[in-house]
Amino acid sequence: IQQHREIHVVMGNEACDLDSTVSALALAYFLAQSSPAPKAAVVPVLNIPRADFALRTETTFLLRDRGIPASALIFRDEIDLGALHHAGLLSLTLVDHHVLPGADAALEEAVVEVLDHRPLERDRGPPCQVTVEPVGSCATLVTERILQGPPGVLDRTTAALLHGTILLDCINLSPAAGKVTPRDVACVALLEERFPELPARDAVFGALQAAKFDVTGLTTEQMLRKDLKVLSNDEVVVGISGVFEDLETFLLRPGLLQDLEAFCQGRGYAGLVAMTVSFNERHEPTRKLAVYSPREPLRSTLCRALEEATTLSLLLRPLPSPWPGVVAFAQGNAVATRKKVLPILRAAL
Repeated sequence: IQQHREIHVVMGNEACDLDSTVSALALAYFLAQSSPAPKAAVVPVLNIPRADFALRTETTFLLRDRGIPASALIFRDEIDLGALHHAGLLSLTLVDHHVLPGADAALEEAVVEVLDHRPLERDRGPPCQVTVEPVGSCATLVTERILQGPPGVLDRTTAALLHGTILLDCINLSPAAGKVTPRDVACVALLEERFPELPARDAVFGALQAAKFDVTGLTTEQMLRKDLKVLSNDEVVVGISGVFEDLETFLLRPGLLQDLEAFCQGRGYAGLVAMTVSFNERHEPTRKLAVYSPREPLRSTLCRALEEATTLSLLLRPLPSPWPGVVAFAQGNAVATRKKVLPILRAAL
């Protein structure tokens, strides 16, 4: 970094799931390899502290399987993006998100490119290059970009990372899960055609899914941190956690209310929405929601927004909750992932 006059950072979203991680690593590698005379150092940054990396179990599994040590990665607490931007050295490419959280608002003017697959929530004018396409995995957009570039850049390791990520994100390309698109299917097929030694889809997906849903021994605080996003307005901050076990099991955790209180107080959150998901043997998802806040007005606002959403009906059905301050729902619309629910909550705030 010290040898370059400019730092081009490629960074995923603050949940830092497998899609964000691999999209950042693969796109940064492609940019570094395909630029004839790069004036900038291209640096992929994982948008979490290094201490949280162990909680991303599917990511640690795939990178370890592909021989990429954690010591080779750069995490958000290891690079001062604010200082680089202040010094006029930073250009920023966002993958798997296009709206920076409030704490990073000052970095917006450094954004030069966006590659994302969630509904567009804000426009960016030139010179920022924006690619927002409704595919199942952001890794699909990265794969397409690499395959359109100079021949020979895509290597076996990068192909395996992209292949596994698309399969996990698109639930093994299962139409029943409601995430896969023809472009995701085409990218997986192209990667397999280019690298026939890639492991079988079922084996890749099974291993990654098992790693992702392995919450053995995790505390409630770790489970909530494992896949966490944050929304805020001028007055309140709300956490949105993806939880990888059935909601009833989660709600029966001893001392859950105290854990939720401590989690929110420690992070300055006024409330928390836990979105649980589990899958049957046919890869069909079951999704449920829990809304927690000690502030009744905020709790009611979030619940009402979710129940009355018109742009995307969640088909919510109330479930019994054993805890005061926690409202639980079964979600009839099982293809409405967190990516699709976030704009509803953001609008409510």
